[in-house]
Amino acid sequence: MDHPEAAAAVRAHVAAFNARDLDALMAGFTADASWVTGTTTARGREELTALFADAMRHLLPTLTLHELLCAHDRVACQMTETLTVEGRERTFPIAGFYRVRDGRIASAKIYREGSAELT
Repeated sequence: MDHPEAAAAVRAHVAAFNARDLDALMAGFTADASWVTGTTTARGREELTALFADAMRHLLPTLTLHELLCAHDRVACQMTETLTVEGRERTFPIAGFYRVRDGRIASAKIYREGSAELT
């Protein structure tokens, strides 16, 4: 996979995430995808769907992409995440590291500055 395809997969992920379009978001993952954030790990379509549906419903998250770097099937991003926790809007710098396969995200590891736990 060349760099533009990997970058396009991650940019489409961010756009679907910000639109809270769960169907488009899930279409951007491989069937066996894994997602790690803090102590939370989700594997496969069912777990990923539950994770993102819950976040979209309760946290109202939005991502702002600041930098994106590609190397073949790997993408690294510097972003800002804005979300609502216990009725309060909070903003966190985050870094995301993605592996893309066949134009879809196969794995991601997300690091949030400070505590990865929200409560």
